[in-house]
Amino acid sequence: MLPTPFTGLLALVAVAAASPSKCKTNTAAIQNMKDHIKAVVLLVMENRSFDNILGGQTLKGLDNPYHNGPYCNPYNLTNPALGTACSAAKDFDSIADDPDHAVYGNNIEFYGTFNPSNDDIVSGKLVPQQNGFVHEQLRLYDASVNTTTLSEQVMNYYTEDQVPVLTSLVQNFVTFNYWHSAIPGPTDPNRLAIVAGSSFGHGSNDAAFTDKGFNETSIFQSLTENGYQWRNYHDPAGGTGPEASWFQWTYDAGLDGNVVDIDNFYVDAAAGNLTSFSIINPSCCGTDTTSMHPTGLVSLGEGLIKDVYDALRAGPQWNETLFIITYDETGGFHDHVAPPLAPKPDSLTYTATTPAGEDYTFDFDRLGGRMPTFLVSPWVDKAYVEGHGRNAAGETVSYSATSILRTLGYLFDFAPYNPRVEWSPSFEGLINTKARSDAIDELPEGNPFRVKAKKFRK
Repeated sequence: MLPTPFTGLLALVAVAAASPSKCKTNTAAIQNMKDHIKAVVLLVMENRSFDNILGGQTLKGLDNPYHNGPYCNPYNLTNPALGTACSAAKDFDSIADDPDHAVYGNNIEFYGTFNPSNDDIVSGKLVPQQNGFVHEQLRLYDASVNTTTLSEQVMNYYTEDQVPVLTSLVQNFVTFNYWHSAIPGPTDPNRLAIVAGSSFGHGSNDAAFTDKGFNETSIFQSLTENGYQWRNYHDPAGGTGPEASWFQWTYDAGLDGNVVDIDNFYVDAAAGNLTSFSIINPSCCGTDTTSMHPTGLVSLGEGLIKDVYDALRAGPQWNETLFIITYDETGGFHDHVAPPLAPKPDSLTYTATTPAGEDYTFDFDRLGGRMPTFLVSPWVDKAYVEGHGRNAAGETVSYSATSILRTLGYLFDFAPYNPRVEWSPSFEGLINTKARSDAIDELPEGNPFRVKAKKFRK
């Protein structure tokens, strides 16, 4: 169990705006999932918050700016007299000025300081106010970019018409209201946590994220050892992953050939040759890439999601497939929901020097921002909004990136890698006992809109 103050704050965050969940971990739900789901396809997009991407969705039950906003941030945290910028409809297809999503960037966006007291956070004395997003965006770019544009980039949200592919997903499948990244930090540590349950002390996109950089156990090893097959489909344009190539084990086991060009996914889906687990890496991060990372077009990211869905829907394995679409982290875009505390996966920490010149040490004892995540399958409800989850200990908590490992552990017979994965709520209870026959045949086309793109920083 977590210490009392830790548990108390977690409960406070979880109960706020909570909607009931029908998902409960039990033997029957796990067996039902094992009976019906034989292929899991995981697509991990880049750097978008829930309020940013799904802020304009009108489906009842979504905790977003359309229903509960607007939400406002001061232009300057230390001088409120300068005014505020508030969430509003219509963001850019391409964000020219990539928001801060370093660990210390998340700190100032959540807590209003680069160097918050970790003790005060754990005790509940310091809670996230989510009011530093505009301030930090202006600090990064105010010398060269219009203040209004900068505030719109991080505070505005997409309308249903701007993101027709995501709108169709919301209206046809399961959307999670409270799903957080594993780490309040950048891409690679979060992607590592998705497949291995921890970033193992890494808090930046450092040089370790190269071929054969890690020796820890990952889902790729667990699947192989339990007799399941997997493939990592990778866009040769690069920019994300491929996660399987980060582990020395992949090469030692002679399975580096399981990392293949993304074009092979469509061939495998059409032929019914998808393995038990597939992970897909979109390209990142320039204008013509598909991950939705600035400055990539959101509309091109929608095109990738459509292509993957349409291939699955038309393929012979559709009736035994679970398609999970998530994001790696929030990328410095505003979200009004406070990230909760969570157990440390291990004893490692990460230290970085902040823009203020001070060192900040992160203990990996809290989650990152809230992100869009969808379950897509004939075995899930139509237009269902999942609230908070209930973990194996019976605690009501937010879902997070490691909920994928917790659920796949039940499906593919491997134990939680660490306390964080063990604590995470799973979602096998969202798999129904009867398949739907009304799943949309094809997703709509994503179309370019409101383009502004010149530069990016990963």
